[in-house]
Amino acid sequence: MICADELGPVIPRSFPPAPAWSPDGHRVKAELDYSRGPQKTWVYGGLRPADGQALTMTASSRNSVFYQQFLQRIEDANPTGQIWIVTDNLSSHNSLSIRTWLEDHPPIHHAFIPVGACWLNLQEGWWRIFRKTALAGRSFANPDDITYATALATSQLNSRAKPWIWGRPAPPTRRLRRRYVYRV
Repeated sequence: MICADELGPVIPRSFPPAPAWSPDGHRVKAELDYSRGPQKTWVYGGLRPADGQALTMTASSRNSVFYQQFLQRIEDANPTGQIWIVTDNLSSHNSLSIRTWLEDHPPIHHAFIPVGACWLNLQEGWWRIFRKTALAGRSFANPDDITYATALATSQLNSRAKPWIWGRPAPPTRRLRRRYVYRV
């Protein structure tokens, strides 16, 4: 089983340095150069909950062509057995080209989660850890920097991967320091 999803768009941003202080004594804030232009990057990710290993791929768009490339990478990384991919029902996941491709690759099967229940996909929890590792507090000059940060963070997370279990562990039992007995 593989939990798959897309993250993005991750956009390269540059922060020009602030010119320090204005003539009236106030700090001048740095302008943010922000655009949703052609340099936006999507990160495709697949988590194998059985051992916690993940596979990522960056792409310039979120469409059927790149999703098909991602499915091919999943198939190459898992050469034996059946592969069930748990994903949302995005139109690019269920397009005619994807369904045709899946007919030629019988080991791969899709299991779509219900609309509005993204928390059922364990990939969402992995994205939170990935964002903190790869993207938090960083600015990227171009899509190649995003690709490098994605590959580096994925390899670091895979080096300390553990099996994923859906849900929260039970809280530890608390030992009481004193026990009072009240008598009437």
